[in-house]
Amino acid sequence: MPKLSSIASVVPDLIATATLAVDTRGEGFVDITGAAADFIRQAGAADGVLMLFMRHTSASLVIQENADPDVRTDLVAALRALAPAEAGWVHDTEGPDDMPAHVKTMLTGISLHVPVESGALSLGTWQGIYVAEHRSRGHRRHVVLQFLGARRGA
Repeated sequence: MPKLSSIASVVPDLIATATLAVDTRGEGFVDITGAAADFIRQAGAADGVLMLFMRHTSASLVIQENADPDVRTDLVAALRALAPAEAGWVHDTEGPDDMPAHVKTMLTGISLHVPVESGALSLGTWQGIYVAEHRSRGHRRHVVLQFLGARRGA
């Protein structure tokens, strides 16, 4: 049977919220791990949860490997194969890459939550937080960051 670690309990006394503006260069991934960690530090967070929410329908949020950039290259190729631009989509008002971007967002998601322990993101060794841009040209994307938990030093 799997072994559960000891249970830590805190009384939430801090809700901190900010919006992160992320400029993308077109289809691909932008690492926002450092910005998320800065938010946690600036908020004075200790233990709790960081929630991230993408305010767009043609870009998404993912936690993925941050060691080998070839992983992100292959992920772009996989998403292109799952939702190709030339699939005969009905919705094409904003261009041939728009509907595939909506499908890719539906597959990958627009929200994440990351545990925060002792003021640090509880990510695995090879994990990073990314904005996944699914459109072919760059955009300014907005991600709402919200921490719910205990204040550092409380």
